[in-house]
Amino acid sequence: MTLVYIVLGTLVAGMGSVLLAALIARALLARYTQHLLSLAAGALLATAFMHLLPEAFESGAHIHALFATLLGGVLMFFFLDKAELWHHGHEHHQTGDQATDPHQISHAHGHHGHSHASGSWSVLLGDSVHAFGDGILVAAAFMANLHLGLAASVAVLAHEVPHHIGDLVVLRQQPRARGALFKLMLAGGTTVVGGLLGYWLVEGQPQFLPYLLTIASGSYIYVALADLIPQLQKRLSSTATLHQVAWLLAGIGAVTLVSAIGLHAH
Repeated sequence: MTLVYIVLGTLVAGMGSVLLAALIARALLARYTQHLLSLAAGALLATAFMHLLPEAFESGAHIHALFATLLGGVLMFFFLDKAELWHHGHEHHQTGDQATDPHQISHAHGHHGHSHASGSWSVLLGDSVHAFGDGILVAAAFMANLHLGLAASVAVLAHEVPHHIGDLVVLRQQPRARGALFKLMLAGGTTVVGGLLGYWLVEGQPQFLPYLLTIASGSYIYVALADLIPQLQKRLSSTATLHQVAWLLAGIGAVTLVSAIGLHAH
């Protein structure tokens, strides 16, 4: 049954985020894309600090080894970001208030706003690699327990939507833009492949589970603090700031809610 949950969770996180991004992009609701950044930051931080890390530390693994893994995970994603290995062909073009435009939404594991000169294949390759990694981490969460897997799936869904909006904008501006949504759906589908690999890895070597959960935490913390929150730290009106905080708390609340539902079902 766990394998079924992993497949469903990775489908929702990978391909579901693409569909939701397409709906938002079609409606041209840029202001909601900005709200989603706050929502995603809250969801990622809540998942890392309230669920993944406690589960890893309760496993009985050596505490110092887990903290070293957490540090190594954060540094790894930083180095991947700097080397542009996690998402090929993406360049950062955000300045000032332009971050509210979905053309410039940046995010996730070194994902940045996309240059119009970026080739569609580099965008799709970067998405596929990233989705594959997400699938492994979601599978590890489901292997720990159901409510943790649900929380991880929601966190991935939330932080992928703003990123995929930028992807769709880039793909649709390429010379061969036909089938952009279908191609991005296929890239998102590699989340399932990563989930299956993650299931096989943890099933055969369960001692890896707390370390995979800690690496997932490092990934979520890095994305929230290095990619998302910096985009939200700009001078805003008091009303806009309150909206930003409300969406951040909503992200935390959403993860807490689905975790409670999953725990009850479990």
